[in-house]
Amino acid sequence: MASPPPESPSMADPDVLSSASGSDDDNDIVTEGSAFVHNEPAQDDKDLPKVESEMEVLHEKVKKQIIKEGHGQKPPKLSTCFLNYRAWVKSTSHKFEDTWQEQRPIELILGKEKAELAGLAIGIASMRSGERALFHVGWELGYGKEGNFSFPNVPPMADLVYEVELIGYDEAKEGKARSDMTVEERIEAAERRKVEGNDYFKEKKVEEAMQQYEMAIAYMGDDFMFQLFGKYRDMALAVKNPCHLNMAACLIKLKRYEEAIGQCTIVLSEDENNVKALFRRGKARAELGQTDAAKEDFEKARKYSPQDKAIVRELHLLAAHDKAVYQKQKEIYKGIFGPRPEPKPMRSNWLVLFWQWLVALVCRLFRIHRSKAD
Repeated sequence: MASPPPESPSMADPDVLSSASGSDDDNDIVTEGSAFVHNEPAQDDKDLPKVESEMEVLHEKVKKQIIKEGHGQKPPKLSTCFLNYRAWVKSTSHKFEDTWQEQRPIELILGKEKAELAGLAIGIASMRSGERALFHVGWELGYGKEGNFSFPNVPPMADLVYEVELIGYDEAKEGKARSDMTVEERIEAAERRKVEGNDYFKEKKVEEAMQQYEMAIAYMGDDFMFQLFGKYRDMALAVKNPCHLNMAACLIKLKRYEEAIGQCTIVLSEDENNVKALFRRGKARAELGQTDAAKEDFEKARKYSPQDKAIVRELHLLAAHDKAVYQKQKEIYKGIFGPRPEPKPMRSNWLVLFWQWLVALVCRLFRIHRSKAD
């Protein structure tokens, strides 16, 4: 059930959304105004990525190519690593796993990984937070001689290629997994990540901030949330929803509008009247040119926060945008069909009048002749 309508947040600054984006709230962060910039098409992730960087040998059966540099220290043994990855069979380029599609990072405890992930773990141990890399793993450190005929489907003795992004890691006590934590421990861990993310954002380190929010959300996975009710669910949502909203703000800054819409929709599935989620989804939709859907979000946000100047401003921007599109279309149609011709006045013509008189005369003579004949 949706929560009651929120109190009206202040959005007085014409360029920056304040309370609805959280500049006066530690739970949230600031976003910028809309500009109707269309997103670039997503990069194809079906094929093996082509990486030009130098090949680094980590192990006899594990080689690495860096796609994007990370920051900070490398994760120590028994740390809980949060990551996304895609995996291919090298010989056939068949992609058999992709955690990005689920929009939730997975966890791997270094030193406690499954045997088929041994090569992947060696690669992850060489990474820094935020780093993205390509790993070439020999079959001996993958699914071995037997392969795997369930899910994922990997043939016997298959060399593997992984594209991995290390979001971050926790130096948890003795490699304690999320599933072994109490509810309070998981919420506390997520809260720490959220606060660190806000600090990064204040330093304008958007990608680093987003990594922290992703890790916080990882502690609040669906399997965990389904088990909660009452005060514990409220406590978890009080951390989880702001992280999704902050993720949306980061994604808007990075012009990843479709993903921002997804983050806002997650919040709205829990709280359909959340003004911040409606506002940010509206902004992302406006950037993608989805003006009708954006207007619907802004109108609903204004219903619950009628005094917000930022919402009114976005609605004015949409109206101006629609008017400009209409004028442009009007000019295009005018150019295609040309101006409508003006009716020309009839001019008297003596020849036309003469023929009309002649026809009338002939008809009259014919009627007279016929009358006499009768």
